[in-house]
Formats: sequence, C-alpha cells, structure tokens
Amino acid sequence: MAELISREGNKVEFKVSVPAAEVNRAYDQVWAGLARDVRVPGFRPGKAPRKVIEGRVGKGYVEQEVRDRLLETHYSQAARELKLSLVDANIDPQPLKSGQAFEFTVKGETYPEVTLADWSGLSLSAAAPEITDEVLDRTLSDLQERNATFDDADRAIEASDQVTIEEQGEDGGTYPVYLDVAEAHVRDALLGKNKGDTVEITVPAHQHGDHEHAEHTVTVKIVDVKTKKLQELDDEFAKSLNFESLERLRTDLKAELERRATQEGEAARREEFIDHLVAGMTADIPQALLDRRREAMQAEIQDDLGRQGVKWGEYEAFMKEQGKLDEFMADLGKNAETRVKRDLALEKLAEDLNVQVSDAEFNQTMTALAQANGLSPADLSKQLGPNGINSYYISLTREKALQQAIAQLAGGQTEAAAEEASTEESSAEAAE
Repeated sequence: MAELISREGNKVEFKVSVPAAEVNRAYDQVWAGLARDVRVPGFRPGKAPRKVIEGRVGKGYVEQEVRDRLLETHYSQAARELKLSLVDANIDPQPLKSGQAFEFTVKGETYPEVTLADWSGLSLSAAAPEITDEVLDRTLSDLQERNATFDDADRAIEASDQVTIEEQGEDGGTYPVYLDVAEAHVRDALLGKNKGDTVEITVPAHQHGDHEHAEHTVTVKIVDVKTKKLQELDDEFAKSLNFESLERLRTDLKAELERRATQEGEAARREEFIDHLVAGMTADIPQALLDRRREAMQAEIQDDLGRQGVKWGEYEAFMKEQGKLDEFMADLGKNAETRVKRDLALEKLAEDLNVQVSDAEFNQTMTALAQANGLSPADLSKQLGPNGINSYYISLTREKALQQAIAQLAGGQTEAAAEEASTEESSAEAAE
C-alpha cells in the first residue's frame, strides 16, 4: 500500500508498506532459489536445512536478496498507484524481518507540468516511399554488383576494375581498391596504368575523425588488375541467391522493399508527430532535469570510449587542445534538452489519453526483454533496479500513447478522405 506524504512543486515523498504475507513469500522464494543453487556437502540438492545454507551464504545476503526483490516489485507499483512519473528517486528502506511488514520511503522529483497544443486535427504529411519498377530494378542491379566476380585482366586499368596495390614504405601494406567506388584522387591516379607500374597518389588535406591530415603523397606499386564480371539477371542468378526463379526473386524482393518502406513511413510519421508535440509544448523544465540527462549522456560516451580503450580525460584534453571542447559540451547540452522535451511531450500525451500499461502487459514485455538478452526476468529486474524498472514502465507507456495517437490521426485522415470523396461524388451527380 502506498501513501503520499508530501508534494511541493515537482518534489514528492511517499511511503510504501508491504504486508507481512508478501514479505514471507519473498523470503520463501529466495530460500527456494538458494536451496536449488547452493551445494552443501553431505546433503542432496534442495535438502539442506536453512541454517546450514545461511551459514554458507550469510544472513545478510538473504536479507539483501529479499529487500531487493520487494523494492523491485513494490516501488514501481507504488509509483503507478499514486500516478507519479518520477524523474529520479532516493529510496530509504526500513529494517527487514521475516513475519513483519516491510516499509520504505521514497523522496523524488516528478516531471514538470506540461501543456500540449491541440493535435487532434493534425494532418501528417510523411509517407512511405513508393516502390516503383525503377526502384526494384536499381535494387536488382545492386544485387548484381554485390555478387560480381573478378577475372584477371592483362591490360591497362579501367574505371570498374579491382586493383591490388602495395603501399611502399615502412608502414605500407597490400590491399584491393575498387575503382568504381574509390575516391577521385585515387581513381584518377590509377586509371590507364598497368600491372607492375609504380604510381604516386597525391592525397589532399582532409580530416579523419578528430585528426587533421595535411596534403601528402603515397607511393604504391600495382600488384594485380582484375575486371568486374556481372552475372546476367536470369533464373540462374536467382538460383545462386536461393530463389527458384528470377520472377520469384523480383516478387520477394519487392515485398521486402515495401515492408521496409512501410516501416520507414511509420518512423517518419512518428517523428513528424513528436516534432509537432514538442513545438507546441509549454513546460518549465528544471535545470536539474537537463543536467541529469546531459550527465547520463556523457556517461554513455565515456563508456563507449572506455570500450575502445580511450580514457575520457585523454579525449577531453585532446578536444580542448583542438579548441572543440566547448562546442562538444554545447552540442551535448542541446541534445540533452531535445531528449528531455521529447520525453516530457510523450509523457503528457500518455496522461492526456489516459494510457496505462497493465501488470500483465508489463510482465509480458519484461519477460520478452529478458529472453532477448539471455536472462531470467528476475535477473533482468535485479540488473535494472527499482529506478530502471520504473523508467522502463514509463517508456512503455509513452510508446503505447504514441501508437494510439498515430492510429487516431490515421483514422481521422481516413474519415476526412472519405468525406472529401463523398462530397466530390455528390458534386458530380449534381452537375449531371
């Protein structure tokens, strides 16, 4: 049971009381898992007394597992019960004891008050790209290109050849160059040359990542020249791609292109709708909320760099040296603000539409997400933690609201089109 203690502005405090029966059930579930997983010499699996198991894992471990299980479940339930959309929260759990109710208090921040402009009459212009015969033929040509073969050519290099070059110097290496997709300075230097020739390629000044490279010359030796050979667009080509005929390849390829076009159109309509919501939204966004999102995004960048073996301090120092740190931090702040505004708009949309995600829906999606990541639902809940679970619930609510709004607009547009057609038909009949 959840009880609201105080609410001032977007600051909120509430208390949650978990009945003793549910506390006992959580203890039983934890003990059952330990009895199954903990091996105790001299006892068959599942037969060791609790005192013996507790001696191996520690009493504190059992209590922590039970506490985590109760918080994971009842924190998000309480937030839903009190209809609170929490940005962040601090949870203060009281002592836990088997056979007694468990209580904890939560202090947190809710999202600010948001007002959306009327969107009910919005006409979305974004549409799925049309899959014409030209698009289909171009895609088939791309398939031909990707499945091309290359034969030795005893002649001067031509525009569609594959040329193997050996870069001279200590850091040189041997690699192929596909002339039809090569950069202009490489293509121009190699065209008309022959196997065995030594060629100087002038590389213009350019930027690669965060590094500026001045103009320089690379000396290469032409090791091999091959000519591209495209397969004919016929049944044999289709069979090489595991299709029974060219006609079947065309049919299946068109269906796949139309499926992707539909997805692209849906994504474009979603973005158009969200942009409209954000543009017409009014909200007094706390700076703390923007700072928290910016810090979270910066932490993600630091993690990505760490996986690449780059320390954030080194990267920060490099950007400062290049005079780009202020620009980077400004862009990070703008992106954080954009994300916050989108989240607030969708949260308000869900509230206006009275959208809710039932416990059954939530548990089903959690189970699917756990399976997709090779985890059990319990392990996933433990990884996410109470705040993570609540954030996931909010994201599901936003997505459901967005889908409902888009469907509502689509229905309205269909009705409008039908009315327009009916009006035109009536006008034509009157003219006759």
